[in-house]
Amino acid sequence: MFHKRIAVALSIGLSVAALGCYDKKEGPPQNALFTPSVEVVQARLGRLPLKERLTGVVRARNQVDIYSEISAPVVRVVAQNGDRVAAGAPLVYLRDKQYTDQLKQMEAALQIAQADAKRTAANKTELQNRLSRVEQLADKQFQSDQELDQIKAQFASASAAHEQAIARIAQAEANVEEQREMVRRTVVRAPVAGYVGLRNVEVGMRVDPGTPLFTLGDFSRVKVDIAIPDRMVGDIKVGNTVLLSAKQFGDSTVVAAVSRISPFLEQGSYSAAAEIDVPNSGGLLRAGMFVEVDVLYGESDMATLIPESALYENPNSGQIGVYIAPSLRSETPIESPDEYSPDSPENLTDATPVEFRPVDVLARGSGVAGVSVVRPDDWVVTVGQNLVRFVDGKASVRARPMAWERIAELQSMHDQDLLKQFMEKQQRLAREDFSSDGTVVDSNTESEQAATTPSNGSGPSASSSTD
Repeated sequence: MFHKRIAVALSIGLSVAALGCYDKKEGPPQNALFTPSVEVVQARLGRLPLKERLTGVVRARNQVDIYSEISAPVVRVVAQNGDRVAAGAPLVYLRDKQYTDQLKQMEAALQIAQADAKRTAANKTELQNRLSRVEQLADKQFQSDQELDQIKAQFASASAAHEQAIARIAQAEANVEEQREMVRRTVVRAPVAGYVGLRNVEVGMRVDPGTPLFTLGDFSRVKVDIAIPDRMVGDIKVGNTVLLSAKQFGDSTVVAAVSRISPFLEQGSYSAAAEIDVPNSGGLLRAGMFVEVDVLYGESDMATLIPESALYENPNSGQIGVYIAPSLRSETPIESPDEYSPDSPENLTDATPVEFRPVDVLARGSGVAGVSVVRPDDWVVTVGQNLVRFVDGKASVRARPMAWERIAELQSMHDQDLLKQFMEKQQRLAREDFSSDGTVVDSNTESEQAATTPSNGSGPSASSSTD
């Protein structure tokens, strides 16, 4: 959560700010050492996009794992990682001698079956002619019925033998075709067009049907797989806008839409598998990459909106809530933050009371949260909550008003950016320390003066921790 990240990066700076946020010439107010400075923003009334953050895995279009269909040693590898291949292009050649020898045997068996079929066909033809002559003689009673029955039996036997020979030809042809397929399988080919990756094959190794050789896929359009929890199945629909982000993208966000949702929930996880089709002409998305997927599925009802950085977990009670400065503007004067600039004066108020209010988070979206209890126009603390200390149930702070745009800018920054910004400002402030007559103090001279000048509470101080 952002409020924890920014607290880590800026807590030191805010502690310095609590001591140094006063006019250099007048010196610190009497209670400045005990009153931390914080940044506040005014709550608003409005709606915000409802979103659910999920984690997705990128897969290439038509992504398939390539396996050998037979067991054989590798004699040649054609494809390399990163190669683009066409459908049907050869990838790996396997040793084929065993299979070609068996093919020759099968082809020889087919020739024998074909020759036997010719023999049985000739025998059948001969007996058919004899049967025709005997039938003619029997009709004229020149041939006995017994001889006619014998020739009929011989013809039937020859017909059966010929049919068996035809069947043996069909069987031999099937064996030959099967063996030819085995020979064809000694060349592993690409089933689809795409890019080759995850090569796991070398010349000389023996591969089996369970050995993965490559992964192949088309990266011009990728697919992101996500799992929708059962509590969100009724809210997320096909066509909902999604925002894809990852560290590799930097500040870029890829916009797409939910393409497909499974109607079944997976056992164990009780989630529905969904897919997002994403154009990838620039090659930004890579197969296997994990991405954050923000699914936008509607808008919240009207609610009080605050920056997410204003949410704070009370370390004593564990409750999630916000620090509110109820007296700002009504009792404590406050300047408008609308034209805030990082180089503007600090604009800190006098000490003003703050109170912690537990809230219910009604909705989240784009760095903004809709909450209960807080009223529109309430001033809420967004940075410095960890510095607030209660004494006898009361706490005070010096507040600096911030524009919503500035809070959004801070929330979009990474931890390293925040720390770098803080360190740069502290170095700048150290260089800008002035002597009592307004001249810049040399670092060596300053050290000497610090050693010889007694502390009177009016010396130089650091300014606020954030721009």
